[in-house]
Amino acid sequence: MVMDGLKELDPVAYVRFASVYRNFKEEKDFIQFVDNIDVYKRR
Repeated sequence: MVMDGLKELDPVAYVRFASVYRNFKEEKDFIQFVDNIDVYKRR
């Protein structure tokens, strides 16, 4: 729920929160997550 709100409010805060909350084990997992989000979709 927090991540959904942050995604709309502040994309940078969203990625920072997700990096802690999701506890990525490897760099490739984080890169894949970031590649899958589209912060420009709503513009």
